[in-house]
Amino acid sequence: MKDTPVTDLSIGKPLSRVDARQKVMGQALYAAEHAVPGVVHGVLLTSSIAKGRMRTLDTSAAEKAPGVLAILTHRNSPGVPAYQDTKANNNPRLEGQELRVFYDDQIHFSNQPVALAIADTLEHAQHAATLVRVQYDATPPETNLAAHRNRGQKPKKADDYLRGQANAYQQAPVRVEQEYRTPVQVHNPMEPHAAIARWESSQKLTVYNKTQAPALAKQDLRRMFQLPEDGVQVHSPFVGGAFGGASRIWPQEVAAILGAKLVGRPVKVVLQRQQMFNLVGYRPHSLQKVGLGATPDGQLVGITHEAFGQTSRYEEFAERIVDPTKSAYRSPNLNTRYQLVPLDLSTPAWTRGPGESSGSFALESAMDELAYALNMDPLALRLQNFASVDPVGDKPWSSNYLRACYEQGAARFGWSKRPAQPRATRDGEWLVGWGMSMGIYKAERSKASARAQLFADGRLVVQSATADVGPGTATIMSQIAADASGIPVENIRFELGDSSLPPAPGQFGSHTAASVGSAVHAVCTALRQQLLELALRAPEWAKRQLTAPEVVAETGGFRQARHPKNHLTYAAILRQHNLMGLDLTRDADKGPEQEKYSGKSFCANFVEVRVHENTGAVRVSRVVSALDVGRVLNHKTARSQVYGSVVWGVGMALMEDARMDHRYGRFVNNQLAEYHVPVCADIPPIEVVFVDEPDQHLDPMGAKGMGEIGLIGFTAAIANAVYHATGKRIRELPITPDKLL
Repeated sequence: MKDTPVTDLSIGKPLSRVDARQKVMGQALYAAEHAVPGVVHGVLLTSSIAKGRMRTLDTSAAEKAPGVLAILTHRNSPGVPAYQDTKANNNPRLEGQELRVFYDDQIHFSNQPVALAIADTLEHAQHAATLVRVQYDATPPETNLAAHRNRGQKPKKADDYLRGQANAYQQAPVRVEQEYRTPVQVHNPMEPHAAIARWESSQKLTVYNKTQAPALAKQDLRRMFQLPEDGVQVHSPFVGGAFGGASRIWPQEVAAILGAKLVGRPVKVVLQRQQMFNLVGYRPHSLQKVGLGATPDGQLVGITHEAFGQTSRYEEFAERIVDPTKSAYRSPNLNTRYQLVPLDLSTPAWTRGPGESSGSFALESAMDELAYALNMDPLALRLQNFASVDPVGDKPWSSNYLRACYEQGAARFGWSKRPAQPRATRDGEWLVGWGMSMGIYKAERSKASARAQLFADGRLVVQSATADVGPGTATIMSQIAADASGIPVENIRFELGDSSLPPAPGQFGSHTAASVGSAVHAVCTALRQQLLELALRAPEWAKRQLTAPEVVAETGGFRQARHPKNHLTYAAILRQHNLMGLDLTRDADKGPEQEKYSGKSFCANFVEVRVHENTGAVRVSRVVSALDVGRVLNHKTARSQVYGSVVWGVGMALMEDARMDHRYGRFVNNQLAEYHVPVCADIPPIEVVFVDEPDQHLDPMGAKGMGEIGLIGFTAAIANAVYHATGKRIRELPITPDKLL
């Protein structure tokens, strides 16, 4: 069979989002918007201390309030079976014991749920929550990472790394050694986290929630409540931003489930904005020491990267904060060390570009400092130390077009015109600076499944229990399905966000396109092959005894190569075999190529900033982001994804900082009036450059992950530009005016 001409392919085209109309028409249902009959409302009351115990808990007044059905606390909770089983209570993706909601009188962090007021209306539940009275026996909390770094310990699932000689940078002719800091930063999506829980029987639970991983959420709830395989169904068709904050089951979901069991009715729980600051994870504070050593011509001799992160006392959350350093540059000597400090805080979570975003700020800032110490152009230094293979294990890259990112990004930006000395460019009262950085992030795939249902009228429905937290998953999966099946994309519907669909990994870690896309490609390719076999046996064609090479595949059907007028559509093929449709399911798992090759996505960031000399105000005025993400599946949604990375990067670099009063272990700017995020006026013109070269090894589409890569290193590019503008090196984010004056 000859395939469809390349010019007819759907992959790569800037197709608008297939669910756009649903969203703009208000037809897309988010977690709190599902119409569940008989639903009542739950409002969480949370602790005012960070450590200690509840001495008294008085719910009597709240229970008598109008419309109240119950006040759920640890005293009347139906209980989570896994809480009695330490092994079952252990989240398989983290070490330790997840927070036990409404379990006892102990307080582990400020804002911990202590009661859930359940009432017939939201207003009645809100009022009842204010009537619950709690008295505490408080213990002074330990929440300051810097003050307690001496208690750092090696994570159970993260080992120190050594290549060559440790601390070899100290013997190099030219060296830099500095400490860099990143603050706690909060996801703050527009859509608050919410859950509606309904028990249909003691062994059947339905949850409408905000999750990046319906299949994983189902398995976690099965484990926690010890339910059978078909005992849990999770619905999450639309997610209004998550960034890692919806990557696991959180207290509000457990509270809704327990509340529904207690009152015998579906219960809806929606978090308030201040509760989202530490009930659904956050980017942890980090302290990092980076040492770099090089020869006078810029060749790296050694790299040392040591990092401290924070976690809760009850769970161990570890992230890949030093991983970019291991593979970013060719250096014969490199050692990394990562330690965690357990504190009286809630557990952090993966936050877009997780630890790599924090770690790359330190590494790429240090590389800029080394460039100045060498009197060398920062881009030339990076090119000098380009790694032609992955230094970790000397594996060949599955593909690596980082040099092209450097070249094309620099050309678009005009990097060659950059003056070498800081403070060399001025525009009135504004100092102008240029900075750059590189980014590296894993590109891999996991096992996923997909189902394809072809109907007699030519419509195709493809299903997989993945999620779409914003990048346009349904759109690119429809494009992959169109090319693999030969069915026009407008006749395809991709269904996701339901745990009853074929299992798929969560949408995090930049592997959805490669993982779920491979499953969609596999099932749609199998569908097309089955249709070809049916066509060859169709009464109109069987008499010619055609073979597959004598048939040309085209959109929606097949044509005989020697007799082009002889054409069969898919619908006609089904009719000739008296079939109402076809229904196939296929799995796709990572192959041996992931053992033979190192899969990574790459980027080069070029940034211009303006710094007001008298006030210290910083404005990002221009950005060029050049990316190697393999084959770009949809140029419109991909570009939008990079825009999102740049916006987040501006916030990380210049604004976002969850400030804590360590006396009480509480965030003091826990709302959007004081936790600053970028608005449209803060965002400059953004030029996105895609190298757009397929990766021949990772997956059949040639794609690599791009969800995180646009953010990796970006904050360092801003910090480096600020130094170039002012001559002042800022090593602690965010870069605020007080640090520049």
